[in-house]
Amino acid sequence: MAKLYLEKLTELLETLKIRSKPGISIEIKHLFSGAALYTNGVICASWSPVGLAFKLPDREAEELITIGKASPLKYFPQGHIKKGYALFESPNLKDKKKLKSYFQKAIKDALEKG
Repeated sequence: MAKLYLEKLTELLETLKIRSKPGISIEIKHLFSGAALYTNGVICASWSPVGLAFKLPDREAEELITIGKASPLKYFPQGHIKKGYALFESPNLKDKKKLKSYFQKAIKDALEKG
C-alpha cells in the first residue's frame, strides 16, 4: 500500500512543480502505510490511508482544524495527535493552487524549524 501513496505523492509534486532547489532538497520516502515528503531531512507532509497531511505553522494548522477545513492528524486510531499538522481526509486534488500553497508553507516551516 505504501507504494501506491509514494506514487500518488510523487505524481502530485510533479504536477504542482514542487522540486528541489539549490540548498533545498525534496525527498519522498515510505512512511508506515503511506509516503512522506522531506525537506532537507525534515518531514513536512504525508499521504497515507488517513489522507493528505501538511506540517504547517501551528497557528495555521489549528485554524484549519477549528473552522472544519482539516482534521487533526493521527496515523493510528489509538495514536496521539500530531501537533501542527492539518489533515485533509479527502483532498481536493483539482484545487492545485491551494495544494501548492500548502506544500510551499509546509516546506518553509520545515526549513525554519529544521
